[in-house]
Amino acid sequence: MASSPGKEKSVNPVLRISQLDALELNKALEQLVWSQFTSCFHGFKPGVLARFEPEVKALLWLILWRFTIYSRNATVGQAILNIQYKNNFSQTEKYQALSKHQKLWYLILTVGGRWLEERSYDLCSHRQLQSFCRVKHYISFGAGLVKLCGLVNFLIFLQKGNFATLTERVLGIRSVFCKPQSVRQVGFEYMNRELLWHGFAEFLIYLLPLVNLQKLKLKLSSWSLPVAGLPEGANPLAAEGRECSLCGDWPTLPHTIGCPHLFCYYCIKSNYLVDMYFTCPKCGSEVQSLQPLPYKTELRELH
Repeated sequence: MASSPGKEKSVNPVLRISQLDALELNKALEQLVWSQFTSCFHGFKPGVLARFEPEVKALLWLILWRFTIYSRNATVGQAILNIQYKNNFSQTEKYQALSKHQKLWYLILTVGGRWLEERSYDLCSHRQLQSFCRVKHYISFGAGLVKLCGLVNFLIFLQKGNFATLTERVLGIRSVFCKPQSVRQVGFEYMNRELLWHGFAEFLIYLLPLVNLQKLKLKLSSWSLPVAGLPEGANPLAAEGRECSLCGDWPTLPHTIGCPHLFCYYCIKSNYLVDMYFTCPKCGSEVQSLQPLPYKTELRELH
């Protein structure tokens, strides 16, 4: 943020990011106040505030202005970030608070401007006369011109760091720190650990969806529980081929995939939907065709 050499001795310039953070905090506060206020009317008839919404908002913003800009020369977001407004028209090197005219014009341009735009739009939308349509056209043109000037002012702000909003530039009010900012000292080892950990976490977030965990689980289970060399009498269902090769229980609606092993219908169907290249965890055979076990064959095996 550019400032004259004489003023740098008495005021502390504010970084661009701090000024933008203050604006975002102000918007968040306005939304919070409005949501808390409207929650008080949940028990009333819907739309009870619709007719007077611009006036109610203007009243709330007037109360906020009274206890922020008028009394403390700073908005709520600026107060949180140790920022306040300074009269940039003053010729003194020391801090100069805002004048009453600047505070009143700040109220008119911010609160009054938003109220006029919302209320005039509502009034003109219910009128079909040509004169009202012309007034609505002029108001829309003026609002668009103001937004264009605000965009140009924002581009200048990004370059020079002065006057984040068009209202600040017109009124000549500048953001400065209330107290000198202390220099933060951060160790390079701590920064390196944080950067390494965040990079590793982002890598895992990107990699994990690409890993077929179900297939990996089945592969590990086939290694840890091999069928070959099963002691006689350890599991009669497994020895006779009457257990599901996935869940290990008696197969419900037994199905085969082209190999000698049996599967529950829900077990094999869910695994095959997840993995098109599903293989039998016992023998490694791929799914050739999902066929139910014939009824007579099942009875013969049970006998």
